[in-house]
Amino acid sequence: MSEFDGKVALVTGTTGIGRAVALHLARQGASVTVLGIDTVANAALRDIAVAEGLSLVVLETDVSMPSAVGEAMATAAARFGGLDIIVNSAAVHPYGTAETTSFEAFMRCMAVNVGSIHLTAEFGVPQMRKRGGGVIINLSSVQGHACQSGVSAYVASKGAIHALTRAMALDFAADRIRVVSISPGSVRTPILELAARTFEGPDADIDAVFQRFGAAHPLGRVGEPEEVAALAAFLASEKAGFITGSDHRIDGGLTAGIGVR
Repeated sequence: MSEFDGKVALVTGTTGIGRAVALHLARQGASVTVLGIDTVANAALRDIAVAEGLSLVVLETDVSMPSAVGEAMATAAARFGGLDIIVNSAAVHPYGTAETTSFEAFMRCMAVNVGSIHLTAEFGVPQMRKRGGGVIINLSSVQGHACQSGVSAYVASKGAIHALTRAMALDFAADRIRVVSISPGSVRTPILELAARTFEGPDADIDAVFQRFGAAHPLGRVGEPEEVAALAAFLASEKAGFITGSDHRIDGGLTAGIGVR
C-alpha cells in the first residue's frame, strides 16, 4: 500500500510547489483535486495525471472568490467521498513598498495568499469533520520571519499566514484537524523566476541568477519544489500526528544566521 491510499486531498496552485505537492500526494495513492487559475499550467498538470494514471483532477478556480472555492470544494468532496488534506499553496507576489504598491494590488495579494486559506477552511473543515479529522498545510515563506525591502504586500500576507495558522490550529484541534505552515527559502518556482526577472531584467540568465540566490543560503543552492512537497507529505502523514500550530522552515539555513557569510 502507498502512504496516502484512501486519502482525499485538495491543493491550491498548479505551478511550483502546489504542482509538486499535488503530484507527490497523488503518486503516493491520494485522490487529489487541484485548484488553479493558470490555464496553461492546469492543462500541463492534467496531461501528467493522464499519462501516469493518477487520481488527480484539476479545476480552473480563482481561489480568492468564495463562490468558486465553495463550488470546487463541493465538487471535490462529492467526486472522492470527502476530504482529509488541504494544502494551500496558491500565491501572487507583487513588488513595491507601501507607497508604491497600489491598494488594489495589496488587497489582491491578501485575497489570494491569505483569503484563499480562509475560504478552503470555511468550506473544507465541515467535510473534514465528516471524516473524523484532517490536516491543513499553509505555504508561507521565510519572508514572514525576516523580510527584504520592496515586497511589503507579499511580506504582510506571509506574516498573516503564520498568525492564521496558529489561530486555526487552536480553533480546530477539538475536531482532530491539525494545522501547520511551511516557510520555504528560495525555491526553483515561477515566483522565483519572476524575482530574477524583476531584479535582473527580462533577459536575465535565470540559472545564473538562481546560483546567486542560492549562494545566500548556507547550503549554497536554491531548493527544489519536490523537497518542499516531501516535507508537506510528512506533515500530512500520521507520522506527524502530534504536530499542530507550528511553522516549519525549509530554507537551506537562510534564517539560521544574521545574513553574513
